[in-house]
Parts: sequence; C-alpha cells; structure tokens
Amino acid sequence: MNRPMPAAAAKGNAEAQLRCCGCQDLQNDPQPDFRCAECGELLEVIYPAWESGRDAWAADLKRVWRERRKSFSLLDGSGVWRYRELLPIVPDMEKVVTLAEGNTPLYAMPQTARGLGMRTLLAKHQGMNPTGSFKDTGMTAAVSVAHARGYQWVVCASTGNTSASMAAYAARAGLKALVLLPEGQIAWGKLSQAVEYGAVTLQLRTDFDGCLRVATELVRRMPMYMLNSINPYRIEGQKTAAIELMEQLDWNPPEHIIVPGGNLGNCSALGKGLLEMHRLGLIARLPKLSVVQAKGANPLYTAVHERGGRSLVPVKAETMATAIRIGNPVSWRKAIRVLEATGGTCEQVSEEEIALAKAEIGAEGLGCEPASAVTLAGLKKLLRSGFVAADEKVVLVLTGHVLKDPDYIMKFHAGQLFEGASELGSELDRRRRPPIQVDADLERVMAVLEKLQGEA
Repeated sequence: MNRPMPAAAAKGNAEAQLRCCGCQDLQNDPQPDFRCAECGELLEVIYPAWESGRDAWAADLKRVWRERRKSFSLLDGSGVWRYRELLPIVPDMEKVVTLAEGNTPLYAMPQTARGLGMRTLLAKHQGMNPTGSFKDTGMTAAVSVAHARGYQWVVCASTGNTSASMAAYAARAGLKALVLLPEGQIAWGKLSQAVEYGAVTLQLRTDFDGCLRVATELVRRMPMYMLNSINPYRIEGQKTAAIELMEQLDWNPPEHIIVPGGNLGNCSALGKGLLEMHRLGLIARLPKLSVVQAKGANPLYTAVHERGGRSLVPVKAETMATAIRIGNPVSWRKAIRVLEATGGTCEQVSEEEIALAKAEIGAEGLGCEPASAVTLAGLKKLLRSGFVAADEKVVLVLTGHVLKDPDYIMKFHAGQLFEGASELGSELDRRRRPPIQVDADLERVMAVLEKLQGEA
C-alpha cells in the first residue's frame, strides 16, 4: 500500500489550494509576492480534503513513513519528501529538488536539564541540515515548485541562512539565484555559502526589512520566484520538521516546543504541522509552541504582551543574533494564530542571556548559532515564571549550525563580545575557554594542565 490516503490526496497540486490568512478567500491566481490582492495578507496552503480530519489514515501513514526509512530512493531519503502525503504540492515528483535534507537528530541535554532541575530537556538540531540551517526543509519544497513551474530565476532577502539555502538548492536545480543582503549585517560564514553556491549577491544599504521590500518590488516587475518565508510552499516544507520530531518521539508529543523568533516563518510552519497532525489523528494532543526573541528585535513579544496580539509595531532590530535581526516579521499573524491555537507564549532575552545559553549548549557537545540559543535563554525565564514546569518534557529547536557565525564564538571566549560590567559577568567568565598560549615544552604544558586541574 504505497499511498494510504484516498485518491484525492494523491493528485498533487490539484489538491493543494492557496487561501488568504486574513479574509480567507481562495487565491486561484496568486500575486507574485504571495499576498492577497484584496486585503494584503499572506497566503497559506490548505488541503480541503483534510478539513474534517481523517483518523483512519494515521496508522497507515505512520507505517508507510517507517518503511520508507529502509528505502534507497532519493525521495525516501529526504526527511521532507518522506512525508510527501502531507505536502502534495508538486504534481511531478521528477521535478523535486532535494539534498537529502531533514533527518536531523534529537539530542538529550542532560547537563543543562540537571542544572535547571528539569526531568527531560531535548534539542531538535535543525542546524544539521545540508547547508547548516532549518531553511533547507522549506527550500526543497519551494524550489521544487519553482522548478516545476518553469522559473529560471529565484530571489530572496536574507540575513544569511536563507541565502545559503536558496543558493544551494537553486544550483542543484540549475536555476539562477539573486540574494539581497543588508550591508554589514550578515555573518561571513553564511555569505560565503551563498557565494560558493554561485548566487548573485547584492549588499543593499538597508536592513533586512528594506531588502525584503526591494525583493517584493522586484518579483512584481520581473519573472522571478520569491523564496522568502512569505512563500507558502516554504512553510509546507518546514512543517515536516514537526512531523519528524513527533515520529522521533514515537508520536507522544512533549509538553512544550520552543523556537527562536525572527521573521516567524518557522513558528508558523511548525505550528501548521502540529495542527494538521492533530487534525489527522497522528498525535493525540498539541504541545505548547512558544517563541523567544532577542530584546533588541522583539516586535512579536511586544505585540503579545502589550497589544494582546491584535497588532504589531515594527522595531529597528539590533542584536548580534543576526539570523533573528528582523524588526518587521511578515509572518506575525500566522505566529499569533499558532500561539493561540497551542497555548504557547512569547518571551524575550538579552544579548548576555543569549551568549550564556549558547555557551551552555556548546558544553553539551552540540553547539549552535547565536539565534538558536535564545530558546534555552527563554526556557530559563519560562521556568522561573511557572509557564514551564520542571517535570514537563521540553524540546528546544536549534535552527542553525555552530559554524554559521564563528566570529561570535571567538569574541565571546576572548572576552571581547561585551564591553563593561554586567549582571551575568561571573557566569559568562566561567563559560569562557580562550586558547592558552604556551611554549612547545612538555614541562610547561604539564604545568598548565596541573593548574587547570587545581581550578576544576
């Protein structure tokens, strides 16, 4: 039984429809910027056949997905397309562009859990994707749609990870890629990826939001396919990380999932995946999905806590966690809807709290980019407030690889990341491990080691 769902669900793109997130109108001829022509809100992919739920499909789907792990086919080896019954968006599977994305590990964090007095703390490390970030799971889906529809050019605005991912998948598909970057606001590790994969990169004298504005204007004038997270097919691919997570947990959801918040496409995607799984009977209950932002880039936090989620006021984003340095997130309404549907919340953390959490994740042997570490920093606050209980199971979503921003790491351990005194100074000092210069002499090396043992 290769396709456990009814025949209607196997019709690929004929089954998927686009709908406005605001006025709920179906979009038969969507705008190139994926916004509703009537109200201007973002679009989402819906599958009408699923609206009433199909519990009878759940057992068959789980069995098919489990059996595909034994397959050597290219599609089955992808942690996105293995779940293709839940993303019928490409009519011709020959057009799928994949780099074997997904299949990312779920790690226990025992040291951190003990330190926080928690029962179970896990990390879903999306930084283990082919280009080092969660963006790959969405990019395989959206680039596949672009490839299937005959586009020659793809474009994105980016603070780094999106550009790296888009450039790689475009290269794989034989497409031309244009990246718009905010000048001086991107980690070199990420920019180097986009260049290596052959993208045309333009550094604009603006911030991320300004780059996205230009990209939006560009797709309205030229036959280019937009690949930012406003593209609803990006969200479809990214939702499979939630499916994979539930499968790794044997379909027993944790009490909490915590994600970083930048443009908020990841929150929207994971939430969509959870809600669809619940509707289809794949999971019995919904975990609370919460978002953590940097204090200097916190528009969702203020929207939730100061305006009840009814409106969002853009901010001038300032944070060293470049992947979430976004002041006007386009997916904020989708994110609010996910928080409300799952009972989650939004928290904010300081730059020093991010740096400390990042070092603590590194001490687990995992490592992540700075933006990922907001999840652990936020968890500490959610524990103190009582929103998360110590005996509940929590999964942190780490979105980027540790080598995405090596300059941040070296500045932290050299004590150059922050200036002046701070409340967390002593804790930060305990986590620093700068290289120690010593002569190439055995006795001197042993003396250093003896000193370190004495300090332990």
